[in-house]
Amino acid sequence: MTDTPDEAPFLTAWFAILDGDEPARILDLISDDFSLSILFSTGGGDATDFAGGRAALIGYLEQREKGTRTHHRLAATTLGRDEFFLGEVRRAGVPEASFVAAGRVNRDGRLQRLLIGRSSEIRFT
Repeated sequence: MTDTPDEAPFLTAWFAILDGDEPARILDLISDDFSLSILFSTGGGDATDFAGGRAALIGYLEQREKGTRTHHRLAATTLGRDEFFLGEVRRAGVPEASFVAAGRVNRDGRLQRLLIGRSSEIRFT
């Protein structure tokens, strides 16, 4: 990760865990009423939408190539309980895609809503 840790601290920690040895630990960080949509594009008009609650997040985690891709913050901010994160996905250090994430952290410090869009068709660096 780049930048300072006080910008979008929850999402910064989320992506660090996701990139680590035990990505399933993010399941401990979600609320009971958690919902997400991860629109995952690999280019050429092909995209998969992982949408739903806990089960959708588990499905997303199961299809990931653990330890292959890493998330790198380009910009981030927090507004109240909402965090916004612009990043780059790298495969073995080589930029592969850009992504934007928005998350809402509830009053108990758990992630309640997560929206991520990823595309290999645009770069911010």
